[in-house]
Amino acid sequence: MNKIFSYSMLAALFFVVVTSFTFIQVYEHNAHKEMRERAPLPPIGACYMQNNTFQHGEELTYKLYYNVNFVWVAAGEVTFKLEDLGNQYHIKAVGKTYKSYEWFYTVRDYYDTYLDKASLLPVVSIRDVQEGKYKLYDKVVMDQGSRKAASYRGDYHYDTKKKDFELSECMHDMLSVLYYARNIDYSTMKKGESLPIKIFLDRKEYPINIKYKGKFEKTAVRDMGHYKTIKFSPQLIDGRVFKEGSELNMWVSDDANKIPLLIESPLSVGSVKVVLKSYSGLRYPFQAKVD
Repeated sequence: MNKIFSYSMLAALFFVVVTSFTFIQVYEHNAHKEMRERAPLPPIGACYMQNNTFQHGEELTYKLYYNVNFVWVAAGEVTFKLEDLGNQYHIKAVGKTYKSYEWFYTVRDYYDTYLDKASLLPVVSIRDVQEGKYKLYDKVVMDQGSRKAASYRGDYHYDTKKKDFELSECMHDMLSVLYYARNIDYSTMKKGESLPIKIFLDRKEYPINIKYKGKFEKTAVRDMGHYKTIKFSPQLIDGRVFKEGSELNMWVSDDANKIPLLIESPLSVGSVKVVLKSYSGLRYPFQAKVD
């Protein structure tokens, strides 16, 4: 079985948020600017996707609940922010445990992705995570045209080792594919149909499928009301985080914004629920709400 993470189950909460979103996508500005200028842009081709769903200033925050022994505990939050930089989009995701939970375990995860604006494919991907005593910094520069990637990986950004990789076409990271896939036209999909997705994570490629499960007229979202939704079930990768044969279910707003509203998933120990807490800067009126 493939193992993506060897961290605690609480760290898996944040992994579920980011990776599950991919099936529908922390350092100073000067450092980011330098990386953006060096990163080559991908060529025109079948991988390209035009953005029709999000805009500069969009911000989404999610609350994470962890369940053990039939007790749901509010463990932390993840916030996604999007900037329009001209020829690129900058996506930042920050995941943190609540202080009330940090007696047990502390998570401070920072993700940054820079997308080519014309294709919505990543050119730079950064993970800077601290989970308990575990630390990881991984900056990946992708050349989508030549299908190559360079990973600069270590405990800290100033102490990394470079490794080069060959890439398959249309390669995404954990954040880029969220914003890419939000622009897919799902109106022609049939119930039970699957979409293939490829993600570069931890210096490996993961081909994963997402199954379309249909539309729902009234889905309850805790503390937010009821919404018209589209339901998906991403294939999970077996390992320490997920049980073999596990199924993740997620509900996305059935409107022009296509934002994730609710995610439910089993883990190797317990289960996790991710719920939309707040949103701002949406490109369109939030018409999915029914009450």
